[in-house]
Amino acid sequence: MNVVPIDMPDTLSIIYDRGLVGVYHDWCESFNTYPRTYDLLHSSYLLGNLTRRCDMVEIVAEIDRILRPGGYLLVQDTTDTIKKLKPILESLHWSLTLHQNQFLVCKKGFWRPSS
Repeated sequence: MNVVPIDMPDTLSIIYDRGLVGVYHDWCESFNTYPRTYDLLHSSYLLGNLTRRCDMVEIVAEIDRILRPGGYLLVQDTTDTIKKLKPILESLHWSLTLHQNQFLVCKKGFWRPSS
């Protein structure tokens, strides 16, 4: 599933031309995924643009809801955006790896409170 933000350049026609599925979506709103969750989410310079309109915590909460445990989030963005994103994901007990100070690879764990 390819999701094109409503406030960025329209690339949905390119997605359709390649035979892929895609939709428009405002990432500051919740994304209807029922009845499925996803194994992989990829963001290329999306999160930095979204923080102008909505809070990073709200975006990460939505990503956490959509992604199943063991799934990956791949983020390509500016250093500032990655610095804002890392502590939020670490607080959710995700494992993080930074490559070339530009690519953040995140794996959602199955965290449970200790007894």
